[in-house]
Amino acid sequence: MLKKANKSRVDGRKPTELRPITITRGYTKFAPGSVLIRTGDTAVLCTASVEEGVPEWMKGKGRGWVSAEYDMLPGSTSKRRQRSRKSVDGRATEIQRLIGRAIRAVVDFEALGERCIWLDCDVVQADGGTRTASITGAYVALCDAVRWLQQQKLITKSPVIEPVAAVSVGKIDDHILLDLNYAEDVGAQVDFNVAMTASGEFVEVQGSAEGETFSRSELERMLRLADSGVRQLIAVQERALKTRPKKRGGT
Repeated sequence: MLKKANKSRVDGRKPTELRPITITRGYTKFAPGSVLIRTGDTAVLCTASVEEGVPEWMKGKGRGWVSAEYDMLPGSTSKRRQRSRKSVDGRATEIQRLIGRAIRAVVDFEALGERCIWLDCDVVQADGGTRTASITGAYVALCDAVRWLQQQKLITKSPVIEPVAAVSVGKIDDHILLDLNYAEDVGAQVDFNVAMTASGEFVEVQGSAEGETFSRSELERMLRLADSGVRQLIAVQERALKTRPKKRGGT
């Protein structure tokens, strides 16, 4: 039987509490959208670049595209991580596909026109939840790139349909916890990553157990907790988008 949610966490948070989150817009100089998102000790730089034209298979359809890339910088973990220059990093490929799917779910491609927005998510520091932080930060970077397109009079209507964000949730020592850090993630009995829109629709649910099973009622509890976390993250996104971004390139 699942225990009551009174688990004492390594960082002192309540079971249903997100890590402290900050979103700094205008973090770099050249990209139309650039965000540094921090969730606890995880930090991800998300940039949104605009490229005129679309992949060959989309040409002539009057529709745009959004694509994502993800990587972890060598010093982002306690042991130096090698750059994936010569080999295919399966984990990074999986994550960047997830980011792309999550953001494309809230974009009107016809309103974007025949151009591509590239979302690059580079992990500066990793302490769990890098893929969910990347989605949450990439959405804000996308919104700034769209504002830039409107300022340049390249589009007349915003292609952004609604906000999207993502959060992790898991079962650790028979307790359900929100927004896992690395220490919690590596010892989780069950680990889920959930991407949702502001309207409460799921974009993606990635989850599995390690060495055991989980019940339908536990799944429902985790999804409800993820829903609560995503709503809090979307509120943070909306507040960030209402503030004036820092001078480009500032820290």
